[in-house]
Amino acid sequence: MAETQHITLRELQRRVKAALEGQFALPVWVSAEISEIKVNYSGHCYLELVEKGGDNGVPTAQARAVVWRSHYPRISGYFEAETGQRLAAGIKILAKVLVSYHELYGFSLQITDIDPSYTLGDMERQRQQTIAQLQQDGVWEMNREVPMPAVVQRIAIVSSVNAAGYQDFCKELDKSPYRFSLTLFDAFMQGEAAEESIVEALCNVANNLEKFDAVVLIRGGGSRSDLNCFNAYRLCAHVAQFPLPVLTGIGHDKDTSVADMVAHTALKTPTAVAGWLVERMAGIDGWLDCAALQLHDTTTAAMHASEVRLERLSGEVRRLSGELLTRQSLRLEHLGTLLPETARNFLARQTTRLENAAELIAGRSPERILRLGFAVVRSGGKAVTSAAAVAAGEHIEIEVSDGKINATVKS
Repeated sequence: MAETQHITLRELQRRVKAALEGQFALPVWVSAEISEIKVNYSGHCYLELVEKGGDNGVPTAQARAVVWRSHYPRISGYFEAETGQRLAAGIKILAKVLVSYHELYGFSLQITDIDPSYTLGDMERQRQQTIAQLQQDGVWEMNREVPMPAVVQRIAIVSSVNAAGYQDFCKELDKSPYRFSLTLFDAFMQGEAAEESIVEALCNVANNLEKFDAVVLIRGGGSRSDLNCFNAYRLCAHVAQFPLPVLTGIGHDKDTSVADMVAHTALKTPTAVAGWLVERMAGIDGWLDCAALQLHDTTTAAMHASEVRLERLSGEVRRLSGELLTRQSLRLEHLGTLLPETARNFLARQTTRLENAAELIAGRSPERILRLGFAVVRSGGKAVTSAAAVAAGEHIEIEVSDGKINATVKS
């Protein structure tokens, strides 16, 4: 059997290498996303580049890349100066690469330059997409429309316990003459886990709404890449729809994140947020002093007006009392003049009535009846009103007008 024509693996790889290096003899610009990046002890930077496709973001292409230490300080320094962030996983870059192929290590790219303007454009594109989606959802103005309480003292803080910005915020409030109730909801404020961690902290605050007046979202300074999570749609949607007013102090003087845009009140630094809270309390304090002064003035004026009115009413009472006493005195005097005449007439009428009554009584008295010839017969001291009431031989007493006659009944 004839031997089949073949080449060795080494020869195949040599031909692949020759073909690639022949086709890509000159550097080419390639866009990709950094999925992994590591700078080793030697100063070389090793990256894993990917291209994602579809809605689920599954990688459709992948390649290893390296920035030699002879280029890395220049490339990374320029990139950070222009973008405000370090080269990190999740960032999209436009890299100038040399295509290389090694028989043992396979296909790889040697990065000789990176265009920072491409990364800035991609970040801005993502930022604008977040803004457009929030506006389309109708939640862009929601948190700014939440009423801010007049007194903001019970504060939920979303930050990292180790963040310098959190410490600065607390120190600034401690210097003020006002007392604040602070509750920290610890969260990662940078890195890949930051978005999910902050959203979880906001959800924990939402479960205790009645305990707080407002939410403060603060972090210290950092690179621009650290700001990316504050442009993410999910986090910004939570801030925009949060039922308490949200104050932000994310710590970037040059850039305004989307979270700043949808928050109720956006300030540049944690210290500025603390200053705003203290100033608001001072304003309320001043308002209370002014209200107290106005209340004192109003009360004093009301008391003075009442005193004047009372004095006027007292004078009126004295005048009316005097007039009433005068009228009553005159009436009594008039009645006093009428009383003797009235009494005389009354006594005369009563005398006449008594005389008439006496005549009537006298006309009906027993003595008058006896003088008319009548007599009263008694037996045993009792008046006899019937002949049957006495018996023969019974002694009786007969009273006439001028005396008494004793007699004995015969029959």
